[in-house]
Amino acid sequence: VQLQASGGGLAQSGGSLRLSCEATGIAFVNMAWYREAPGKQRELVATIRSGRNTDYPDSVKGRFTISIGRSKNILNLQMDSLKPEDTAVYYCNSPGMTYAWGPGTLVTVSS
Repeated sequence: VQLQASGGGLAQSGGSLRLSCEATGIAFVNMAWYREAPGKQRELVATIRSGRNTDYPDSVKGRFTISIGRSKNILNLQMDSLKPEDTAVYYCNSPGMTYAWGPGTLVTVSS
């Protein structure tokens, strides 16, 4: 399974971006978004289980929304009220990180 994340780019503080992750050959049910900022460990930023139950760390709660597309092979992350500390490479994977990591997509938030 290859996971391809896209949608990253440059945003201003307070702005929005929408990330997508696509895979072929599988239907997303339990998935997650992670991010890795320069010099920091990769961290979990959003989880979706059974296609609808979501969970977020306090750092992004109320600003990020994870969802699975109708086609079931697209995972989305709507990011609003972006902050400079959201700058990172964003990756998708299962909550157990069972798939090979894709290249991720870079999000840069300017102040």
